[in-house]
Amino acid sequence: MKEYKKDKLQVKVFENRIEMGQQAAIEAIDYLIEQLNDKEELNIIFAAAPSQNEFLAALVSSTGVEWDRVNAFHMDEYIGLNTDAVQGFGNFLKSAIFSKLPFKTVNYIQSKNIDSETQCFEYSKLLTKHHVDVVFMGIGENGHIAFNDPHVAFFNDTEIVKIVELDKACRLQQVNDDCFEYLWEVPTHAITLTIPTLMSAIRIFCMVPGKLKAKAVKATIYGEVDESCPASILRMHNNATLYCDNDSGIFIDN
Repeated sequence: MKEYKKDKLQVKVFENRIEMGQQAAIEAIDYLIEQLNDKEELNIIFAAAPSQNEFLAALVSSTGVEWDRVNAFHMDEYIGLNTDAVQGFGNFLKSAIFSKLPFKTVNYIQSKNIDSETQCFEYSKLLTKHHVDVVFMGIGENGHIAFNDPHVAFFNDTEIVKIVELDKACRLQQVNDDCFEYLWEVPTHAITLTIPTLMSAIRIFCMVPGKLKAKAVKATIYGEVDESCPASILRMHNNATLYCDNDSGIFIDN
C-alpha cells in the first residue's frame, strides 16, 4: 500500500481492487465501532455502483458493528426506472447490503409513484433530522460525486436533495459498468444528494478502483479545487480518505 496526502485528503493506493475494498472496510468498521462507543446511533449514506462491490461485500462479512444502531440512506436514484429494475440504486443496495445487515432503518429514495419534487422535499427532511455521520462513496469517470455532474455541481448548493439532468459522460459510464447495454436505456434525470450534504458528513470513505477512473482520480488530486471536477472538493474535507487500486491510481506520483 502507498499512502499520500493532498491538502486535507488522505490517499491510499492498493495493489488491486479486492485489497482496496477489504482494507477500506477494515478501516470503516473500526471507525464505526469507535463512534458507536460514544453515540447512540449513526447515520450512513451509501453509494450504489460496481466500484463499491468489494467494499460492500467486506462490510457484510465483517463483525463487531451493531448495525441495529445504524440508519442507512443512499445518495442518488434514477428517475423513470421501473421499481423492480436491477439498475435502480435502491435495488442495488438492497441486494448488496441493506437486506443482509440488521439496520435500524433503511431509507430509500423513491423515484416511482411519487412526485420527484415531493421526494426531494421528504428526503431532505429526513437528512435534516438525521445529520450525516459517515458517507461511503465513489467518484465518477467525469469526476462526479453522487449524481453531481460538473454542469450541475455547486460547492455552495443551497439544496439538500435535488433533481438533476445527467450528462452524457455520466450516462456512458453506466454502459461502461455494464449496468445498461445501450446509452438510450440510461435515464436522463435523477435525484441526488447535493455536494454540501455529502461534505457535511463527519467522515468520508471514497472507494475508486479501475483504470476508467484514473483520469478522474488525477483531476481530483492534482487539478484545481473546482466544480469542473466535483470530487476535488474532497481535498477540503477534514476527515476524508480516497482508496484506489493500482489501475485508478496510475497517475499518482511516487
